[in-house]
Amino acid sequence: MNKAQLIDAIAGESGLTKADAKKALDAFIKVTSDALKSGDRVALVGFGSFGVTERSARTGRNPRTNEEIQIPAKKVVKFKAGSELTDSIN
Repeated sequence: MNKAQLIDAIAGESGLTKADAKKALDAFIKVTSDALKSGDRVALVGFGSFGVTERSARTGRNPRTNEEIQIPAKKVVKFKAGSELTDSIN
């Protein structure tokens, strides 16, 4: 499902117009991104939680030349599914 399909689904499920659904989705993305940038965790009970973790620097290997390369440390976004979401899929 891409963003346009998600907007259509939100509009159909909630009774909002597509324009309002797009505004709501864009607002959710912005607020979630801002919270994660500031180091906060975003938890949606039953759905899951978004958080930021630090991935440490490590040594990798270039598959083409087999040469070792240094991969720098960076922050990555993690999503952990909630129990209700997991149960609804299984």
